[in-house]
Formats: sequence, structure tokens, C-alpha cells
Amino acid sequence: MTHTPLTRLQMAQRVAQDIPDGAYVNLGIGIPTLIAKCLPQDREVILHSENGILGMGPGPATITDVSLINASKEQVTLLPGAALFDHVLSFAMMRGGHLDLTVLGGFQVSQHGDLANWDTGAPGAIPAVGGAMDLAVGARRMFVVMEHVDKQGRPKLVRECSYPLTGRAVVDRVYTDLAVIDIEDGQLLVREIVPGLGFDGLQALTDARLTLALHPHRTT
Repeated sequence: MTHTPLTRLQMAQRVAQDIPDGAYVNLGIGIPTLIAKCLPQDREVILHSENGILGMGPGPATITDVSLINASKEQVTLLPGAALFDHVLSFAMMRGGHLDLTVLGGFQVSQHGDLANWDTGAPGAIPAVGGAMDLAVGARRMFVVMEHVDKQGRPKLVRECSYPLTGRAVVDRVYTDLAVIDIEDGQLLVREIVPGLGFDGLQALTDARLTLALHPHRTT
């Protein structure tokens, strides 16, 4: 049986399932941005954007205000009760531990929970230092969502990050297109694997050592 990796939208949908009702959450660029469109309708999640929005909604069907954008410069909407403020207050929320959760993309995550997501050092690549470092140390929990391997097929879950770090020992859970993995006490605990891929197959695509959780589930 062969396996089919999750699409980027399916990955966002899977993360959205785990965001608790009432949580204050910051979503990073890339796949995390898609999560805003996938949140369950019966759940109230208050989205924060570091450019100064609390209570952000998904992108509009038609653009009515070109100045209303998130930190990724994408069009967004405001939900009832939303607030707008300056960067000082926005970063104070992040650094002060007022966000329950942040979901970021990643270039690499180590088995210790280190995150690298702003610079690969590749020729021509432009380093992207935004609010990720502040979120890494300020948010109470961090999820990372990313493909399991890069475009060259190299593992992104590694024993040690080779790229510059965003934060050290800050990642709690990783969602990839192949699995859901918790990071606890220096162990990568595999909670879910896509159908058709066994634990040994997942390990072969991973540089860091994996540990199979007692009762893993199949993710769809």
C-alpha cells in the first residue's frame, strides 16, 4: 500500500482541529495562514496578527479595503469585536505571554524542539526575520506545520538544526504532510501517520530518531 501525503490545505485542516475553543492564536505565513479558513464554525478562536490586529478573520471574498492586511500582507477581515492597535502593543502581547498558541512554518525542527524558520543561507534567499522570534519565546505553546522533507528530499525533522535558530526548545508539536509528532523531553513521539506509511517508512524520511506513541492514529 502506498501513501499519499496530505495537501497543504489538509495539513491546515488537521491543525485547526487541535486549536482549542477560546484560544488567542497567532498564525505565521505559508501553510499556517490557511488555518484561518479551516477553523470549526462552532469554536471561537481569536486570531492575532503582529501588525496590530486582534480578532482577525479570513480573507474577504471581494476586496473592499486594501489597507486591511495581516503580517503576511494578505487581505483579511475583521470579526465582530476586533481591535486594531500599534506594533508596540502588538509585540507586548507576544513577548508578555498573552498568546495561548502560535502556529509557524519551519525549515527545520530538531529533536530537542529547536526551530529554524527564517534563513536557509541559500544563494539569493532573503532572510525573513519577522515576529517569529518573539512568538517563539512569548507564546505559551508552539505548533509547527511543514512538509516532512524539503524540495530536495532532505529531512526537515533533524537531530540538530543546521540553519540559524529562531528559538531553542520552543516547539511542542509538529504537523507534517506525513505525520503528527509531539516533542516531549527530547523525544519525538509519533501520534499519527498517514495511511499506507508505516513507522519504519516514516523513520527513513526523518533524520532525528522517532519514538512510536503507545496508541498512534491514522491521520486523513
